[in-house]
Amino acid sequence: MVQGASIGRSRGSDAKLQRTLVTPEGVALDIAVAPASARIGALFIDLTALFGLFLGFVLTILLLAWAYSRAGLPSVSDGVMNFLFVLFIIGTFLARNAYFLFFELGQRAATWGKRSVGIRVASRDGGRLTAEAVIARNLLRDIEMFLPLMFMTSGGVQGTLSEFAAWSGIIWVGVFLVFPLLNKDRLRCGDLIAGTWVVAAPRAALGSVVAGGGGSMVQAAEGLAPDRYRFDDAELSVYGEYELQMLEQVLRTANAETMKTVAVTICTKIGWTAPVDDEQAFLQAYYTQLRARLERGMRFGRRRADKNA
Repeated sequence: MVQGASIGRSRGSDAKLQRTLVTPEGVALDIAVAPASARIGALFIDLTALFGLFLGFVLTILLLAWAYSRAGLPSVSDGVMNFLFVLFIIGTFLARNAYFLFFELGQRAATWGKRSVGIRVASRDGGRLTAEAVIARNLLRDIEMFLPLMFMTSGGVQGTLSEFAAWSGIIWVGVFLVFPLLNKDRLRCGDLIAGTWVVAAPRAALGSVVAGGGGSMVQAAEGLAPDRYRFDDAELSVYGEYELQMLEQVLRTANAETMKTVAVTICTKIGWTAPVDDEQAFLQAYYTQLRARLERGMRFGRRRADKNA
């Protein structure tokens, strides 16, 4: 449905944050870049969640160590303790990155913090958000934030060098925190390298046609007869999850010209005659049946990210 996009001019009252993606088919999709305040709030929530998870993990380790000592078992050698400490450091690094990767690679492309403030990660070219892009932007976070924080909290070196490390860490983090404010798309360095940006994810409901699930979703659409638009498996198989997400965005926008263009594109793909003055009902029916098909496929272990997969 949408393979790539180019960024058009900003428009609307908030010209600094409003963007328009123009697809190769000529479909214009309006989006809003996430403001810096929302990104900072999301990061604070995510760091709080990570700290809570880390604290729970440490308390569990301490409880197990206490139970081990109370059981009267032989003491652990220093070599084993050092090995376990190294594993702990590696595990902390993997777990920290796994948190962001797990959520941003999901269907919502958003962590707990991003969901709370209503923003999500997206590809800047309008294409599907790839695993490579998500991994790249999150690995850069270690260089931007967590690595200097280790310098700032290190207490192994005393005196001038310790103060130098602390101030270097503060300046380092400060530069990367201010960087999104210096470009119009509020991009951090990880976004620049990965080709991503963070955009607003409006929570406006699409009505019962989107709120439902499974095969009953078509019947749930208000005023839409069950047999009005029915698609077989071959007609639904031309699209995947990414196209489903883009179709949902089109329905949320509810722009008549956009829906007409998308309806014609779908009909061309599946060999139908495009509806006249009934594009929204057609798209809603296709959305619900495609979503139900993908949900059934995932329950049986089949997953298709997009039509090129």
